[in-house]
Amino acid sequence: APPRPSRCLPAAPAVETMPRGLLWLGLCLLAALRTQAQDATLAANRVPAPPLLRVPLQPDFQGDQGKWYVLGLAGNNFRREDQGRVKMYATIYQLQEDESYNVTSILLRGQRCDYWVRSFVPSFQPGQFNLGNISQYPDLRSYTVRVASTDYTQFAMVFFKKRDRRREHFKTTLYGGSSSPTSEVQLLATLGLGRTKELTPELKERFIRFAKSLGLTDDHIVFPVPIGKARGRGGGTWGP
Repeated sequence: APPRPSRCLPAAPAVETMPRGLLWLGLCLLAALRTQAQDATLAANRVPAPPLLRVPLQPDFQGDQGKWYVLGLAGNNFRREDQGRVKMYATIYQLQEDESYNVTSILLRGQRCDYWVRSFVPSFQPGQFNLGNISQYPDLRSYTVRVASTDYTQFAMVFFKKRDRRREHFKTTLYGGSSSPTSEVQLLATLGLGRTKELTPELKERFIRFAKSLGLTDDHIVFPVPIGKARGRGGGTWGP
């Protein structure tokens, strides 16, 4: 009998012939899964925010105002690779008649300054404050400020804790080089005239010990790079 003709199955379509839409959809799904995996890893390794009772509070805190330079930062959003990229900035605390504070941070962004303005209102004990204008930030659920330690002239260590829709964030800031003007005119005149921007070894070590007492490690501590006086204008942001 003559041989039967063989049936040829249609060849599988080459990848190049696949619709581009499906190819991009697959790539987007793969990237989303990878991002979720990275977020899960970061969440698992994230240092939880300590309860406020674990954070020291400056005894008999006395209201103070003036300009401070940010010499150190530590928190569960900082990483060792941030060292060298975070620039020093200044924060001005203006004490109001109701014992709240108008707080302005001045940050250098490229060739201009950004001004981040907010209000801290007293909480139930001296030295602890809440964000006064929290309604302006829909994602925020709470924001607490706690003065852990200060000598009112040369240094202050302040703890910040905020909760958004997903998680809690916390940081502690080391301030140095305070100046305490007695009027708004003098306050504006001090922009760039702090007593010192230097971080002494003793103060640095004290800040590191405090950060580690909150559960942080060396990987979560950065010391901003000193800069000259910033110039230009900027707009308010949620801030550092």
